[in-house]
Amino acid sequence: KFSFMTRPVQIIRPPSFSIRQVARHLARLTEYRDLLCTLTLHRINLRYKQSVLGYFWAILHPVLLLLLYTILFSRFASVPTHGAPYAIFAFSALLPWTFFSNGLSGATVGLPAHSNLMSKVYFPREILPLSYVFAALLDLLIASLVLVVLMFYYGYRLTAGALWTIPAMVTLTVFLTGVALFASSLQVRFRDVGIAMPLLLQVWMFATPIVYSRSSVPESLRRWYDLNPLVAIMETFRGALLHGPIPGPLLLTESMAVSLLIAVASYAWFKHVEATMLDVI
Repeated sequence: KFSFMTRPVQIIRPPSFSIRQVARHLARLTEYRDLLCTLTLHRINLRYKQSVLGYFWAILHPVLLLLLYTILFSRFASVPTHGAPYAIFAFSALLPWTFFSNGLSGATVGLPAHSNLMSKVYFPREILPLSYVFAALLDLLIASLVLVVLMFYYGYRLTAGALWTIPAMVTLTVFLTGVALFASSLQVRFRDVGIAMPLLLQVWMFATPIVYSRSSVPESLRRWYDLNPLVAIMETFRGALLHGPIPGPLLLTESMAVSLLIAVASYAWFKHVEATMLDVI
């Protein structure tokens, strides 16, 4: 008699918007956490492979942007900073923005770049864009060393208010995950998304209080301006670290709710089109 080991079988079913199916896929995603970690580390090693500066690029990139914006907006333009030196004022928001920008731009093109892998073995396709998000998060942790140095240099000390950075970063990660899943699924069918993404991120950056503060926006436009979920995130992150004004828990709560709604809807859409991705990729 021969005994055969039972092997798991994955049936790729037709697209479905069933809440039960989405919850099942989300729960099953934890079974692939080792693959997510492996792809994230591979993403990081591949990015800095054969690079002279290596991981130092994670610090150099935001620092060079900081120098450019400091020269432009502190020398040639008067930007209110609520008493903070412009260098640390800009970098405290530029740091989370770089995390968002790098994660979104990488995740958008992640699926077509791995079409060979997707056609050979099954795994939850959302792992690919998520690996870019986690890789960008590691870059954020490395670049945070510069922020620590700046805070020490300018005499800023962490207070209890710095705890506001935790919900701000959680909200930013949830929002980034939702936008990344949606953009990556669109990129499979419309390659224009990847082409337009650098321009979109450039516009989005100047529509977010990074090189300027929310108070610089006229009151008449602030209602529409605050519809951008990144507004509350950036202002909360910066205010919590620099002892400056925080937009308030209501605005951040609204941003959390919008980010969570976008993430859930994007994940449902991603799983809805997952079964047909290889047909059009």
